[in-house]
Amino acid sequence: MILESLSNAIGVSGEEDEVRQLLIDAVRDHADDMLVDALGNLIVFQRGTSHPDHTVMIAAHMDEVGLMVTAVDSKGLLQFTNVGGIDARILPGLRVKVGADRKHGVVLWKPIHMWRDMKTVEMDSLRIDVGATDSKAANPGERIAFDAEFKKLSETIVRGKALDDRVGCSLLVDILTGGPYPVTVAAAFTVQEEIGLRGATVAARRINPDAAIVLEGTPAFDVPDPTREADAGDLPRNPATRMGAGVVLTLADASMISDPRAIRFLQETADAQDIPYQLKTVGGGGTDGGAIHTAQTGVPTMTLSVPCRYIHSPSALLDLKDYDCVLRLSQALLRRIDASTFRRD
Repeated sequence: MILESLSNAIGVSGEEDEVRQLLIDAVRDHADDMLVDALGNLIVFQRGTSHPDHTVMIAAHMDEVGLMVTAVDSKGLLQFTNVGGIDARILPGLRVKVGADRKHGVVLWKPIHMWRDMKTVEMDSLRIDVGATDSKAANPGERIAFDAEFKKLSETIVRGKALDDRVGCSLLVDILTGGPYPVTVAAAFTVQEEIGLRGATVAARRINPDAAIVLEGTPAFDVPDPTREADAGDLPRNPATRMGAGVVLTLADASMISDPRAIRFLQETADAQDIPYQLKTVGGGGTDGGAIHTAQTGVPTMTLSVPCRYIHSPSALLDLKDYDCVLRLSQALLRRIDASTFRRD
């Protein structure tokens, strides 16, 4: 597992180079063919042993949410915007790294005793202080990443930035090192998922797969919800997406409604292997599956996720037991899938 090094690497959308090089080094000995396309996707082919003409695309995105410098004032403070979905409320006081030289900075915010009437946090009211005193502190367009370090909190719980979706990238490396499989695997480490599924759109057109699996980190909904009514009952807002409860199978999100045949195939395979799973039922968010399932003439697509608390922040958490569940189910699917799996009679 290379999850720690992947989490610590920086790859804000559009600049995934550091992450891509780690992955190239990790999989080169397990690839029959490998390429980097014009957009920056890393695509790795591993030829099938029994059904080499049946290709399963497995996608995991390399990019992470972050920020980008938009301007620098005369005092050296950096104005910025978000790259991907970030809640501005988490930013004040956070440590960040700016640009290719990883310049250390902190997101500036007036202390509460100086600005008591501020009820909300607006991103355009924030600045980043890198200790500079003039406008040469940085250049517009430079990416800004969270300054965070991967840590193991307990026997199975780990913390880190960019677990969405470095956990998927780490799983995909483990899948390739555990191969080959009866079918051909086209592993797509994609770019720019966080800003519109752009890499997956290009990769799916190139690969033209027979079926696809998307590996993701998805929100865990097992944290207190202060907005819930006291008499709302025991039914959680999003049933079953909990850390430690197994692989998350997506029924629907904002980008895709899963084919019932795919859900049955996933559940039957998980049951046969005694792998715990849970169902994601909320309609928000999206994955590379949203681009892949409509590629060419359509691709049966399955989304398997590791539930993570606090994604899109410097300190996401996941349970390695869930990681193992996703890995086992992915490998079981690859050993079972064939041309008849999604055939319409």
